[in-house]
Amino acid sequence: MNSLRRTLLVSLLSAIAVVFAIAGYATYRTARGEVDELMDYHLRQFALSLRDQHFGQQPPPPPPMESPEESFDFVIQIWDAQGVRLYLSRPHSVLPALARFGYNTVDTTEGKWRVFSIPLQNQVIQIAQPMSVRSRMAADAALRTLIPLLVLIPLLGALIWYLVGRGLRPLEQLAREVGTRRADSLSALPAAEVPEEARPLVLALNDLLHRLDQAMSAQRAFVADAAHELRTPLAALQIQLQLTERASDDATRQAALGELRAGLQRATHLVQQLLTLARQEPGADASAKFVPVVLADIARQGLTDHASLADARQIDLGADTLDEAAVVQADPAALRTLVGNLIDNAIRYTPAGGRVDVTVFTDPTTPASHWLCVSDNGPGIPPEERDRVLDRFYRRAEVEQSGSGLGLAIVRSIAERHGASLVLDTSPHGGLRVGLCFPAERQAQVS
Repeated sequence: MNSLRRTLLVSLLSAIAVVFAIAGYATYRTARGEVDELMDYHLRQFALSLRDQHFGQQPPPPPPMESPEESFDFVIQIWDAQGVRLYLSRPHSVLPALARFGYNTVDTTEGKWRVFSIPLQNQVIQIAQPMSVRSRMAADAALRTLIPLLVLIPLLGALIWYLVGRGLRPLEQLAREVGTRRADSLSALPAAEVPEEARPLVLALNDLLHRLDQAMSAQRAFVADAAHELRTPLAALQIQLQLTERASDDATRQAALGELRAGLQRATHLVQQLLTLARQEPGADASAKFVPVVLADIARQGLTDHASLADARQIDLGADTLDEAAVVQADPAALRTLVGNLIDNAIRYTPAGGRVDVTVFTDPTTPASHWLCVSDNGPGIPPEERDRVLDRFYRRAEVEQSGSGLGLAIVRSIAERHGASLVLDTSPHGGLRVGLCFPAERQAQVS
């Protein structure tokens, strides 16, 4: 399991280790420079200390039988004015037989050597030292400097673990508070004592809780309204069933059965509308995909589906303008439901002999928007009630036509899903015109 505390501990210790490595290298380089300066000074002082020594002119003696002292790092060579070597402290040395005055670094088969040569009293004195000695001394100095810090790393890790845990304690308290809440508790989390880094998370959670509260409130209201609306048709069905059972003759029984059939149709229509509205709620149908849709095709399908109903009510149902270029990104099934509800409402509330027109056009203004409108010459809706008729189960009191009060609520829900604007105004025929405006970002291209 991914642990934030463990991740921070590993990250911080890794960063500290990298810093220690860089500091160790810098310490080594600094110590190496100081050792070089000090040892170069010693080479010069060693050479100067030999200026008063007298070395014979005979050839150098043979090498001693015993091995030289290993702890003595210096090699001494002395020549006279004619270039004859008078003395060599380590005959097996791989140093060159000629001297170059001053400080020099010489490459040999045994590695690099630091050499200092100086002419003193008709003699040339050369003192040499392996560079590996200096590197070892510098590394020892750097290591002695860093060892106390390396020993403190476990203590530093424990301190980081404690401090990180202490810093994460507000998040643990927040997690405990969320974990102990009831399922129906959707109040906002306190954000006053939350650290600044965790505040965006708390604010996002509060926003989510607010939206969940709104969704649950809307769901409770929907269930309550649906139960209230279903109670009346179910009670009517029960009464009509009792009347059918008590019918004394065939004529009365047939009339009661007709009323029962009509009541069943109304109840069925109400249930279908409720299911349609539930499917159009945000997030209810995750499988629905938005694809390019030609609005003219949707309008023609709606006209075909409602032609028989319009003929039965003697309504002139047709299309005024169908712009084939009006293409939007939409859910085709949802748009068919929307257009079907608009045409059905227009036919039901338009008196016999009236007309219902469907129009699809593009507004030439910038940015261009596609419109789908349904107009009728019915009684219309007063401006002060046009917002109310979009609410669920709202029906105007003076309208004789029965209905579920969900048609325009379904239309508004589908429009909101598609980011479209729903406009109710007066049609050119004197009735109601319902327009759906798709903005430019919802438009699509179809090959």
